[in-house]
Amino acid sequence: MTSVSAGASGETTEVEPTPRGRTIVATQGVSKYFPLRSGWFGKGERFVRAVDGVSIRVRQGETMGLVGESGCGKSTLGRLVLRLVEPTFGRVVFDGQDITSRSQRDLRPLRRRMQIIFQDPYSSLNPRMTVREIVGEAIRIHKLAKTRADEQARIAELLDRVGLRADAMDRYPHEFSGGQRQRVGIARALAVEPEFIVCDEPVSALDVSIQAQIVNLLVELQESLGIAYLFVSHDLKLVEHVSHRVAVMYLGKIVEQAPAASLYERPLHPYTRALLSSAPQPDPQHKRVRLVLKGEVPSPVDPPPGCPFHPRCTRFVPGTCNVATPAFDELPRGSGHKVACFNPVP
Repeated sequence: MTSVSAGASGETTEVEPTPRGRTIVATQGVSKYFPLRSGWFGKGERFVRAVDGVSIRVRQGETMGLVGESGCGKSTLGRLVLRLVEPTFGRVVFDGQDITSRSQRDLRPLRRRMQIIFQDPYSSLNPRMTVREIVGEAIRIHKLAKTRADEQARIAELLDRVGLRADAMDRYPHEFSGGQRQRVGIARALAVEPEFIVCDEPVSALDVSIQAQIVNLLVELQESLGIAYLFVSHDLKLVEHVSHRVAVMYLGKIVEQAPAASLYERPLHPYTRALLSSAPQPDPQHKRVRLVLKGEVPSPVDPPPGCPFHPRCTRFVPGTCNVATPAFDELPRGSGHKVACFNPVP
């Protein structure tokens, strides 16, 4: 996989495809419903369907991009695959092992192999802990160093790998910039030598001039360590450049999934087309027709029947889209491009 490089303008260059490896993490019809109590004594309980029957898989050493509007369930799905949020229905499988119902104690050995990089580098680091304590905590919990000297050498190595000097060890988070704090967060995730990392909007809280540096770092780490990423973001251009495959979420469901080049060159779902049409174009000579969606996103408490997108869809077929749920089909067969739509864009 070719690293993402930033030019003079701060833009990024696209990654190259990586060979397909084994599936490292997968979900099978996973759902997360958050209860809402209403009425007297909790009668008439309703639910927020944050994630609703999602099946994805991420292969070893690849980046699966996950995009969609705010509130569509992207971050919840990322936490579900790590069992940081408990699923209501469905299965979560990590490296062939069903971890859906495992206790937290039984999950502990697997915690080494799956980690998360949080969106906000300001709130995700304990302000009362030094970098040495933040990065070294997991090393001690999992007994990855025999002596304190070994632990210190390991922390220094991790800081160097993410572009920080060893003397940063005894400083506190408030002494760093946002980009440096995110590097500390990445070092913390790397401390236990994971095979899979959920990157939950890892650069959205950073200055634009710093974002490309952090993205480059993540790609370089993937190249050297073979880590798989679930890359959650609302930045469509960024996801295009860093991902091998991309999944599009709407109202808790995956509506389209494809190799990155295929999805961006020929989106099949009307929602995907509308999302891509709204992405800023760096080239002023490149004209794109803006597809404006009508209405608002329906409530996840009371989703519409049939296809969840049908109230806003320009390709709505009465009597079909509002009655039945579309199958998630591969078009054409063997392409790896899947779409849940009765009337996909030709």
